[in-house]
Amino acid sequence: MKRFVPMVAIDVATKQEAIDLFDKLMVDPQPIVKIGMELYYGLGQVIVREAKKRGFKVFLDLKLYDIPNTVHRAMAAIGRLGIDFTTIHAAGGSEMMIAGLAGLEEGAREAGVAPAKLLAITQLTSIDEQILHEQQHIDLSLIESVQNYAQLAEKVGLAGVVCSAHEIKAIRKVTGDDFLCVTPGIRPAHAIKDDQKRVVTPVQARIDGSNAIVVGRPITQSFDPVAAYQEVQKAFLNEEEAK
Repeated sequence: MKRFVPMVAIDVATKQEAIDLFDKLMVDPQPIVKIGMELYYGLGQVIVREAKKRGFKVFLDLKLYDIPNTVHRAMAAIGRLGIDFTTIHAAGGSEMMIAGLAGLEEGAREAGVAPAKLLAITQLTSIDEQILHEQQHIDLSLIESVQNYAQLAEKVGLAGVVCSAHEIKAIRKVTGDDFLCVTPGIRPAHAIKDDQKRVVTPVQARIDGSNAIVVGRPITQSFDPVAAYQEVQKAFLNEEEAK
């Protein structure tokens, strides 16, 4: 199974905070850095360039969700950045995901770079069964909803999904061996859950079959981010060679 080094969520408010974390995390092997909405909406492409010039692979997690034409154009802009992973909401449907993938590949061709791996958002790790049924009014179970979105994403050619580690085994039952499961909601055993409802440890994510894990505050808010990252990396990769 292909397994990536841990992805570190750089969920900070300012450029300097992000750069300080980038500089601290220039270790071997380097983590993949996840840039989300807060940083990208505040700073734009400059923060991606800061990460890339330091040699980091970049997961640009913007969770696109709009009409297909808008998503196509937005993904083309993302594709030109030369990033490595990005996201789209499976709830937008197959037409939107197809448009997003086409835009991503188009932008990458224009820039002469490899296209990013496009991952579908299934259900956020802040969603539980009660929210699913009482607020989203979805009659399926949480697992069935995630399986449905994963199958839909694979069918239209996406590289994988973002999902809870609790759902990996169920997703593996309905998708192919090469379909990626990227799992947020990862917390070392000693860390608090914060606002995540469905969390697992790095070791459990590895056992469950995660291809990549996303860890934020337990690393970025640690007294020693490098030591915290290396602890997570060792637990997840289990001494395997980093990809």
